[in-house]
Amino acid sequence: MLSNTGNLLIFFTLITCLLIIFKSAKTVLKPSKLLPKEIYQISLLQSTFSLMSFFVLVLGFVYSDFSLITVFQNSHTTKPLIYKISGSWGNHEGSLLLWINVLAIFSYLFLIYSKNFDHKFRAGTLLTQNLLLTGFLVFLLFNSNPFSYIYPIPSEGLGLNPILQDPALAIHPPLLYIGFVGSSIYFSAAISSLITNFNGKKFALSIKPWVIISWIFQSLGILVGSIWAYYELGWGGFWFWDPVENASLMPWFVMTALLHSIIVLEKRETLYNWVIILCLLTFTLTVTGTFLVRSGILNSVHTFANDPSRGLFILIFLSLMIFFSIIIFIKKFKFQNYSIETKSKESLILFNNWIMIFFLATIFIGTIYPIMTDVLLKTKISVGPPFYNAILIPIVIPILIMMAIAPRSKWIKSQFNFSFLAILVIISAVIINFVIQKILNSYNWYTNIIIISSIFLIIYTFIDLIKVRKNKNNFNLPRIISHLGFGFLIFFIGINHTFTVEKDFNLQVGETKIFQNYKISFKSLGINEKENYKAIVGNFEIINEPKKISEKLNPEIRIYNKPETITYEASIKSKLSHDLYLTMSNIQRTEFYNIKFQEKPFMIWIWISVILISIGGMIKFFKNEKNI
Repeated sequence: MLSNTGNLLIFFTLITCLLIIFKSAKTVLKPSKLLPKEIYQISLLQSTFSLMSFFVLVLGFVYSDFSLITVFQNSHTTKPLIYKISGSWGNHEGSLLLWINVLAIFSYLFLIYSKNFDHKFRAGTLLTQNLLLTGFLVFLLFNSNPFSYIYPIPSEGLGLNPILQDPALAIHPPLLYIGFVGSSIYFSAAISSLITNFNGKKFALSIKPWVIISWIFQSLGILVGSIWAYYELGWGGFWFWDPVENASLMPWFVMTALLHSIIVLEKRETLYNWVIILCLLTFTLTVTGTFLVRSGILNSVHTFANDPSRGLFILIFLSLMIFFSIIIFIKKFKFQNYSIETKSKESLILFNNWIMIFFLATIFIGTIYPIMTDVLLKTKISVGPPFYNAILIPIVIPILIMMAIAPRSKWIKSQFNFSFLAILVIISAVIINFVIQKILNSYNWYTNIIIISSIFLIIYTFIDLIKVRKNKNNFNLPRIISHLGFGFLIFFIGINHTFTVEKDFNLQVGETKIFQNYKISFKSLGINEKENYKAIVGNFEIINEPKKISEKLNPEIRIYNKPETITYEASIKSKLSHDLYLTMSNIQRTEFYNIKFQEKPFMIWIWISVILISIGGMIKFFKNEKNI
């Protein structure tokens, strides 16, 4: 029943795609004053059919309908309801259907909220968007159908990957997919802009809200994923330059560059070609990341839904998309004769763009290089944090300085004077850094430069907040909040990296370990039985002897029943000043347990900093809502 209903709804969605393509192409090719009314109706039907198909899949998971292969392979009757619902997109087929839903909804929203712009441009955008949607629907129907039927119907399912059995599964993928797939709108708009000659300031205004939306959701998606990896995977960190992490970060850098370039296009009507390139590149990287993850060629702890045959389809789709995008761009390319003064806001924004692209290139090479060496040289290598840190961290320093200076620059031409204020800010940053080193009793000259640069940005941004607040016309709250968030992010990452205390050791019940300022006692073991797993719970007492502070931590070893898997769950005590982080794992055939303890300063402020960055984007979006 659900299988037939789901397939029928997907088929109807495909039909609406073809109808919109026909109507949109007709509008682009023939003169007309308005978009046909039928397009609005068909687009609404498209979103409705798409959402209904996804709802049917969720019902299949909720009611454990194992006649659907996807439900059988990724669910179990003993799973809690939240994991049944979120498990519907915790697999390849379900996640692809969610992807298609976002594509369809964004297409309809663009149609509704872009009425102030040229109808041919809107029609061209819908045409491109629905061509993309058609490609993914065909892929879904013939290669990754979530409504494929199995007979005889099993009485029980295989269960969900235990790592995915976490509340974050309900938040992380939808946020990330909205960020990923949201970029399809300005990809489609860029193609339409080239075809219909819709450029300049109006084009910038038409895509600006959609770039902001996708950037916000991408930022929040990366944040939730980072928090999830921090506590679930037991690594005790927030970023490991894992290939799948990189796949989500690369489009974010391009989005950030695009956000700043749109400002130039809107204010000065320059950099149009560059904006088009960034629009095309963002969604291309999104599909590239999807290919890398789904093809199975990446070795990552984050990879849960991969299949080489599916990866081949995505690769073909990606290649065609890149090929036709380049052909259209070359054919419609128009040379723009303009000059940018070196000492101007335009030049600083362009400098920002090139740094973002440098970050992108570095991460792309680091992600792809192991694959190339494996294919071409039959040699397996790994590229980890030392590579990225060595190349990228030094570049952070000029970014921080530029972010402090750029808002004070002017359009067309500026005079940069090293003022007395700048000297005072530098001195203040050095003094604050010195105080921090004394309090935390550690020194690292490399990290110190990073911290001083971030404090420089923070102080300068606060000064801007005080000075510019008096002049309402020049008050740019979104920029101030986002830049403050970034300054705090780098500052707290630097502090966290330098002053983290870490210790690995083996203990058995009743033993105590003393090191530095800490006394860790393994008090006892307990058993905690849940619906879908049984947990061995360690009871630990952590005493900071100089401060006479005692904390209770309870790491777990979880044994899941469906599938039978063991995971190690961290126990984290979060405070404003630091996190206490403890994991334990059993040592086979012994009574000893391997204990990993970390004290991580200002961990919670890293999360807050990213939220601040995103809040700046949210304020920017609502300020520009009238331009959608």
